Amino acid sequence: MVCRVSITVAPAPQAAPTAPAPPRRRTRVLALPEARWALVSLVAFLLALPLDLGGAPAWTYGPLYAVAYAAGGWEPALEGLRALREKTLDVDLLMIVAALGAAAIGQVLDGALLIVIFATSGALEALATARTADSVRGLLDLAPTTATRVRDGNEETVPTADLAVGDLVLVRPGERIGADGTVVEGAGEVDQATITGESLPVLKRPGDDVFAGTLNGTGALRVRVGRDPADSVIARIVTLVEEASRTKAPTQLFIEKIEQRYSVGVVVATLAVFGIPLAFGADLTDALLRAMTFMIVASPCAVVLATMPPLLSAIANAGRHGVLVKSAVAMERLGEIDTAALDKTGTLTEGTPEVTAVHPLAGSGVDEDALLALAAAAEHPSEHPLARAIVAAARARGLRIAPAEDFTAAPGRGVTAVVDGRTVHVGRADSPEGAETTVRVTRDGTLLGTLALTDRLRTDAAPATAALTALTGTAPTLLTGDHAAAAARVAEATGITDVRAGLLPEDKVEAVRERERAGRKVLFVGDGVNDAPALAAAHAGVAMGGAGSDLALETADAVVVRDELTAVPAVVRLSRRARRLVVQNLAVAGVFITVLVLWDLIGHLPLPLGVAGHEGSTVLVGLNGLRLLRESAWRSE
Repeated sequence: MVCRVSITVAPAPQAAPTAPAPPRRRTRVLALPEARWALVSLVAFLLALPLDLGGAPAWTYGPLYAVAYAAGGWEPALEGLRALREKTLDVDLLMIVAALGAAAIGQVLDGALLIVIFATSGALEALATARTADSVRGLLDLAPTTATRVRDGNEETVPTADLAVGDLVLVRPGERIGADGTVVEGAGEVDQATITGESLPVLKRPGDDVFAGTLNGTGALRVRVGRDPADSVIARIVTLVEEASRTKAPTQLFIEKIEQRYSVGVVVATLAVFGIPLAFGADLTDALLRAMTFMIVASPCAVVLATMPPLLSAIANAGRHGVLVKSAVAMERLGEIDTAALDKTGTLTEGTPEVTAVHPLAGSGVDEDALLALAAAAEHPSEHPLARAIVAAARARGLRIAPAEDFTAAPGRGVTAVVDGRTVHVGRADSPEGAETTVRVTRDGTLLGTLALTDRLRTDAAPATAALTALTGTAPTLLTGDHAAAAARVAEATGITDVRAGLLPEDKVEAVRERERAGRKVLFVGDGVNDAPALAAAHAGVAMGGAGSDLALETADAVVVRDELTAVPAVVRLSRRARRLVVQNLAVAGVFITVLVLWDLIGHLPLPLGVAGHEGSTVLVGLNGLRLLRESAWRSE
């Protein structure tokens, strides 16, 4: 069967971003006031619970419940009152009122539990926001703070912020490039894998573009600054992530989508249940008791718990299988996706080259093992990724690696060394546009053969893409900064037919938004700094945790900690099952609320029976949601 692959190659770009990880600036959990108050509330609740259930006197656990109410409830209550000033009513305030109402009729434990759930949820949301901001700030550390500017033949160290378009900058081996620009003199191999997705350092010669924050390997470069540092690719990535995080419509849980109308409706109805009978001469105590009963049975406790336990159970189950889903909202989003887009390097591939073929030249006098051993001996002193792959292949075959002398390396030309008294040269033979890298091995100027190296495809890449295709009804799109030939090789191996190669971070974002504008809900899977804007812009983003950049890990909605790509479709299936359980629970909660409310309005619902029905529905939907903790929920197709 012939696989037709359509490839869209981005125009030769002006830029692309980063390299190795920045120093970590992580906000500590307890540095957040939301987390401190939530912890106090939780601890007080956990201390009170066994005393309450164990039949201890009320004075032993009552103050602890009071602390739980105050610590966890003061902030949502304050926010709710502020919302009232703006003539809006949110569910947080209704929850506080419901919790206080539960306490007023003796159901202190239930109200405290509701408070703790809301406080913990708010703390987790605040932590996720803070950690994302940490990583965005840390991204700026990829660009060096100083650069060597050359003027009139003299070198001077200046802050990179002082560089201007047209300045000439000297970049020595091992230094990071201080600004986006063009090489005017010298040659060197620049590591820009986390920006463009290229798995190998790229040879840069005069006329080639380079980017701030990328790492120069070997060879000195003189770079003409082509863009103001404030407008560098790294700065644009920061802007893209921040804008996407702000403009991404916050997918809210079902109850939150209707909270305004529901909250207003309950308050108005409660006042009506109290006021109308009172106006017609009803007893004050009876009217107040009926209104209190109505508020309890109509309160959205069961609806909230109808939503949260399935999603939280799904999060716990996913965590046991190596997928960290950051919130209930993120778990909900994963189940809504209807199309997928994947990065290549580090996502579908492992991001490291491997020797895939050894071709000794006929008549050269060497076989495969001898050719590989000779190349490994010459490459052994080198730290280049290709050298490490060749040495690893030789060791995997158990070959002896002879010592090398007079080792030299030239950017773009390879390495030369004396092995067993003879001069061996190993260097690339093909264009970087190829789907694989070919390395030539010569001895004393005579070609002995070639080695072929490619970026290793993940063993589960094809099954994962097939599963995503089955889930969404369409094959995923491959979005990569790598070259078209390398992208096509991976696409053919994984069954992907829509490939977009040579993309910058903003191009990936535009590709995601193009699908969003067409009404699709996109899942994006990536791992690098260059993937972070697309992870933020997509309806749901999943980062591969093995070699993922800090920014990608913090921006994504979920992280595959064990680096198993098949976990991505598995967590989508789990999310969809959780969403089905949410719908079931909402139906059950709705029936209970409707029956109890009608009973209270039409007949006479005793308060204890109303509380029992309300609590019964809450327990029922909670237990139903816990079904997703089972192992079978993860494996279910």
